[in-house]
Amino acid sequence: MNYDAALDSAIARLHDEGRYRTFIDIERAKGRFPQAVWNRPDGEQQEITVWCGNDYLGMGQHPVVLAAMHEALDATGAGSGGTRNISGTTVYHKRLEAELADLHGKEAALVFSSAYIANDATLSTLPKLFPGLIIYSDALNHASMIEGIKRNGGAKRIFRHNDPEHLRELIEADDPAAPKLIAFESIYSMDGDFGPIEALCDLADEYGALTYLDEVHAVGMYGPRGGGVSERDGLAGRIDIINGTLGKAYGVFGGYIAASAKMCDAVRSYAPGFIFTTSLPPTVAAGAAASIAFLKTEEGQKLRDAQQLHARILKMRLKSLGMPIIDHGSHIVPVHVGHPVHCKALSDMLLRDFGIYVQPINFPTVPRGTERLRFTPSPVHDPKQIDWLVRAMDNLWSQCALNRAELSA
Repeated sequence: MNYDAALDSAIARLHDEGRYRTFIDIERAKGRFPQAVWNRPDGEQQEITVWCGNDYLGMGQHPVVLAAMHEALDATGAGSGGTRNISGTTVYHKRLEAELADLHGKEAALVFSSAYIANDATLSTLPKLFPGLIIYSDALNHASMIEGIKRNGGAKRIFRHNDPEHLRELIEADDPAAPKLIAFESIYSMDGDFGPIEALCDLADEYGALTYLDEVHAVGMYGPRGGGVSERDGLAGRIDIINGTLGKAYGVFGGYIAASAKMCDAVRSYAPGFIFTTSLPPTVAAGAAASIAFLKTEEGQKLRDAQQLHARILKMRLKSLGMPIIDHGSHIVPVHVGHPVHCKALSDMLLRDFGIYVQPINFPTVPRGTERLRFTPSPVHDPKQIDWLVRAMDNLWSQCALNRAELSA
C-alpha cells in the first residue's frame, strides 16, 4: 500500500469539502484578554480580539488564579511526577476535589486530565460496575460521551434530542430488571440549547435508572455558586454523576466527575483512563481550585451576570440586522451560515480584515448544512469590541450576499 498517497487522499477530501481545519497561531496577551496577537503565515503580527474561546469568564488570566499557580509552582515545581496511585496525589489534588464535591453538593469528586477523558473513562467503565447496564444517550451528546458508550461493549439506546417521550418508549421496550443509566447534557454547545433535566430525572426515578449529566459548558456559568444548570434549577441532588471541565469557565485545564464516595471510589479503581494517566500538575490543580472557589462568591456572580448581559446584547444587535441567530437563551451565540466554504471564508475575512478571531464550526462537529460561526462573549469584551464585531458581520454578510432571514430558536 502507498501510505503517503492514502494520507494525501484523506486530507484532499477535507479540502474538497471545504472543511479542512487550520490552526491559527495566537499569543494571548497577559492581562489583556480577550486581546491577542496573531502570528500570520506571512511572518507579520496582527492584533486581534478572540471571540471563540471557551475561557468564558476570563478566569485564565485572573489574578487569584495566577497567584495560586505561582505559589504552587514555587512550592512544588512543574509536574506531579506520577499517576494518582503512584506518587501523583498531592495536597493540591485533594483540595481541588474537595472544592468540586462542595460545588455540586456531592460526597466526592474525581479529577481527570480532561472532561473528554472523564466522560470516556467513566462511561466505558460503568458496565464493569453494573453488569448488563443499558445506557440511554441523547442523540446530540458530545463525542466524548459517544466514544465512552461505544467502547464499553454494553447495550446502548439513542433517544431523540431533548425528547423524554421517545426515551420513555425505549426504556419500556427493555427488561425492567436491567440496570439503566440516562446520559445527557445541560447545555448543548453548538446550538446553545438546554437539556430537559427535570423531565429526565423524573423518568430515571420512575424506572430506577442512574443519571449522568455533562455540565461542561455550564459549570462556573450558571447557579448561585457556578454549579451549573442543575444547581440553578435546584436539581443537582437528583443527578448521580455530574461531569464538568476546568478548561472553560474556570480558565485552567482538566476535567472531573462528582458523585457519591462509593461511585468515585469504584470509577477510580476500575477506569484505565484514570489509573494509567499522569495526574494534573500541582500548579494546574491549585489554579483550578482557586478559580472554583472565587466563582462561588458574589464577585463570581458579578462576572456571570456581566457575561449573560453581553451575550444578550450581542444577540439583540445581530438579530436587529437580520442575522440567522440560533437563540435558546444560553450564553452561546451561534450564527448559522449553512455552507462550509462560506463559513471558512467569513472566518478568514473577519480575522484578516477586522482582527476578529472566530473559528468556523463545520462537520463533524455539527451536521452538514448547519455550519456556523459560534461567538462566545465574555465579561471583558467591552462595548466598542461588540460594536466592531456587529459592524464587521453586517459588512461581510452584505458583501457575501448571505441570507438575513432569522432562524427560529
